[in-house]
Amino acid sequence: MTPDLRLTDLHPALDDPALTSMNFLNEVAQRYPDAVSLAAGRPYEEFFDVATLHRHLDRFRRHLAEDLGQSPTQVHRTLFQYGRTKGIVHHLVTRNLAVDEGITVDDEAVVVTVGCQEAMFLVLRALRATPRDVLLAVAPTYVGLTGAARLLDLPVRPVAGGPAGVDLADLRVQVHRARAEGLRPRACYVMPDFANPSGASIDVAGRRRLLDLAAEEDLLLLEDNPYGLFPAGDGDRPPTLKALDTARRVVYLGSFAKTVLPGARVGYVVADQRVGAPDGTVGLLADQLAKIKSMVTVNTSALAQAVVGGALLEHGCSLVAATVRERAAYTRNLRHLVAGLARRFGDAGPVRWNVPAGGFFVVVTVPFGVDDALLDRSAREYGVLWTPMAHFYDDGAPVDALRLSVSAVTPAEIDRGLDRLAALVADELTRRVGTAVR
Repeated sequence: MTPDLRLTDLHPALDDPALTSMNFLNEVAQRYPDAVSLAAGRPYEEFFDVATLHRHLDRFRRHLAEDLGQSPTQVHRTLFQYGRTKGIVHHLVTRNLAVDEGITVDDEAVVVTVGCQEAMFLVLRALRATPRDVLLAVAPTYVGLTGAARLLDLPVRPVAGGPAGVDLADLRVQVHRARAEGLRPRACYVMPDFANPSGASIDVAGRRRLLDLAAEEDLLLLEDNPYGLFPAGDGDRPPTLKALDTARRVVYLGSFAKTVLPGARVGYVVADQRVGAPDGTVGLLADQLAKIKSMVTVNTSALAQAVVGGALLEHGCSLVAATVRERAAYTRNLRHLVAGLARRFGDAGPVRWNVPAGGFFVVVTVPFGVDDALLDRSAREYGVLWTPMAHFYDDGAPVDALRLSVSAVTPAEIDRGLDRLAALVADELTRRVGTAVR
């Protein structure tokens, strides 16, 4: 078949592994629908209910009329027409941030986006001003961030993570190294709470040191917080970087996918940084992001925002209160998975894993290479899906580890998945020992 276009004539990022990663993982899942999926980071589905969509939509409709004083014509226009670029639930977002996170920002500092993915894209597009600009990101890094940067021709330089969540010494080294090469590091992307994929968190002292370093090095921090509401157990949640931020160093990326409804595709960005124009006027970074959004998606679906807004209103704008059942399910599943790993692999064997303090993900380290071919064989022959950790690194080097997710499975499915994973690991170890002997 003669092609109409050549891939080499399209944007080079289209052939980048970062952009093919999500599609590959989805394709494997579709090819083996009967496999137990310990790969997907989707939220728990047991509590989904179509009736809540209608209830939340009606609650937001009443909010427009009764609380905001809109006429019936205005209510219909708000829900059915193209909407404000920055969003129609921005005031509820700020109320939620104040209630749950102790973050106080002006409503106008919020841009409601089509998922957190668009929020990332808008921020990176704004920051990428010249070919000298680079982004730093704590490794391993969420592949959606890497892919967005690729599409914007913004190089991403890794910063060591580790059990403490971020290696501050390495962050400083990477900033200085980039500048010595004539580059301009614009920001560092970090997920301080139960990071995807590592599960690592940064403690409060580390967060304060990170903010101090950002101030010293004149660096922005892009804080992504999709999992912060899901600590395991009843312990207190640490303050977000944004809550500790007194110098507007943090651009805060948020999402309602894990807490309200993934299908709504509603996220947001808090960008209260002051931007000075050549004419001497000063505005908000959020205003600049809204300009970009108007040329990308115009506005975020009003109906999707209304469902999210109604969910917030129903719980006094507290997602902590709204997600009690989900938090309990994730805590149960995380503990069940960790205990199941211990039963199957023991404490002194070649298989090791971390024990995150919350969130969705556990990283399992094995004494052999983990790649996409092994994943395909795992799904085909053993009936279990997981994610190769190599997808979250940028250098293409093999990584002897895989990520397990506990968010979209039951304890019984976890047991079946771990039994199948244990069989795969045992067979792989036997096969590789036999190969070494020959």
